[in-house]
Parts: sequence; C-alpha cells; structure tokens
Amino acid sequence: MSKMSKREKEIYKVIIVGSVVNFLLLIFKFVAGILGNSAAMIADAVHSLSDFITDVVVVAFVRISGKPEDKCHAYGHGKYETLATAVIGIILLFVGLGMLYSAGVTIIDVIGGKPLEAPGMLALVAAILSILLKEILYRYTVYKGKNLDSQVVVANAWHHRSDAFSSVGTFVGICGSVFLGEKWRILDPIAAVVVSVFVIKVAIQLLKPCLDELLEKSLPAEVEDKIIDIILSFPNVSSPHHLRTRRIGNLLAIEVHIRMDGETSLNDSHDTATQIEQRLRQEFGNKTHIGIHMEPIR
Repeated sequence: MSKMSKREKEIYKVIIVGSVVNFLLLIFKFVAGILGNSAAMIADAVHSLSDFITDVVVVAFVRISGKPEDKCHAYGHGKYETLATAVIGIILLFVGLGMLYSAGVTIIDVIGGKPLEAPGMLALVAAILSILLKEILYRYTVYKGKNLDSQVVVANAWHHRSDAFSSVGTFVGICGSVFLGEKWRILDPIAAVVVSVFVIKVAIQLLKPCLDELLEKSLPAEVEDKIIDIILSFPNVSSPHHLRTRRIGNLLAIEVHIRMDGETSLNDSHDTATQIEQRLRQEFGNKTHIGIHMEPIR
C-alpha cells in the first residue's frame, strides 16, 4: 500500500475529529432522549448516527481515491471520492425524507387528538449542546474541506450542519413543549418538517455535481474559456478545437487539438506542447490530466 499523502492525512484528521464528536453526541442524545422522554431527541440521535455512518464511509473511500494511477485506472481513483460524496448525499436524502414522513405522521396524530408527552430538561440541554458543537464542527470541516479542495470533506461539513438544523428544530419543539404547555407541543413535529426540507435541499445540492461528474459533464464555460486563452497565449499555436474537459474527483482532465505550422520540427512542437501542459497545470493543479493532439495548419 502506498504511503499516505499529506492531503490524505489532513482529510483523515478532519474526519476523525468529526467522528469522535458525532459518536459522543449520538450516545448523549440517545440517553437524553430516553431519560428525558423526548421522541424528537431520539430522532435527532438517529440523525447523528447517520453522521457517524457517513464518517465511516468517507474514511473507506478517501483512502482509495488517493491511490495513484494503475493498469486498471489510467486516470487515477479520484471518482471514488465523488462516489463517497454521492453516498453522503443519498444518506442525507433518505434521512430528510424519513424525518419529513415521521413528523407528518405525528402532526396528523396530534390533529386527530392524540396527546404528546412533554420532554424533560435533559433533552433540552442535549439540543443546545448539539447545536453548538455541530455548528463549530461544520465551520471547522468546511474550512478544511475548501483548503484541501475536497468535495467529500465539504459534503461531510454540510452533513454536520444538517444535524445542527435538526437540533434547532428539536430545540424549538422541546422549548414549546416544556414552557408553553400542552397545546404547543405540536411545535416539535412542525419544526421537524421545516428542518427536513433543509436537509433534503442540501442532499440535492450535493448530489447534482456528483451526477454531473459521473455523467462526464464538461467544466463550466468560463473554465474552458480560460483554457483556450492559455493555449492561444503561446506563439505559433492556433485554432484550439475538440476541447474536452471533465472532473475526476478533485482533479481536472483536459483534452484538446491545436494547430501549428507543418514545417515546425518535431522537437519544437513537443517543446511547445510541454510548455502548454506546464502552464495549464500551474493554473489548474499539478495532477491535471492533459492530452494535446497537434495538427498542421490547413
């Protein structure tokens, strides 16, 4: 097994911090939900459990995505990171839909006359603690994810924030139940509906770029325009065409045809192509996959 890169070590560090916090929180939430007689807090604990499972998925996939190119993966293993991001998005989507369904059923039951029991103060404390810790964890994780240019770490950060949103809904519901009386206990499931919509929205936002990449969608037009500008900045190079671009995890792949004077020597043509590759890698990363096909000017 290859030595772990600095980037991988940093990603693992972020994930481990999140995993420890998630594990401690989910245990505390389950205890607070059971002892505090709060179904909302137990549901929140299940959401934290999904965070913990997500961390396990990320750990499994990031190590694979960092492996170098091999005989069976000429473009490397970057899409394993994309796959991990998609898995996180799918988990979030199902968690959101499950929360929406559960809250909807509870609301219907309350409207039908079924009473809700008031939760205890321990559940309220757990909700406050969860909001604070998960928001801190979100800010730390999203900061590190952007610095490391890791989709999967940023995705994991949003999973932390979705858990914070869930805890906000739980907090509102518990406050209503504890301080406003029996008539206001319906605030708990209503808040859960609102939170579930946020969770579903985040899941869709995470899944869309993953699907774009897995379906080989080209890079944005402004990025392709930048590639063309770089190529045309070299003398004796013209007519860049058949430009093909895509993402491979956190890397880019660029393939393009260019035209040069047919009398140019092979050595000079090769030197020019090499200089273009170096300039593109300076702009888009040292591990950018680049393929340049040279044609004579017609």
